[in-house]
Amino acid sequence: MAKCELCGKVGRAGNNVSHSKRRTKTRFEPNVQSAKIVVGGVTKRFSMCTRCLRTQSKSPR
Repeated sequence: MAKCELCGKVGRAGNNVSHSKRRTKTRFEPNVQSAKIVVGGVTKRFSMCTRCLRTQSKSPR
């Protein structure tokens, strides 16, 4: 299961709906990437969603 270590975002369940309105279960996973972030002067590797990556690049270092 994909999970963002910063915000805790996890996958959700839903339905694929065809043209004939037939429903089949599917899973919507967050776009989780591996990234290096400096925390307290130490570089750490996190798995984080792309929304958190974009927010991190905007914050002052």
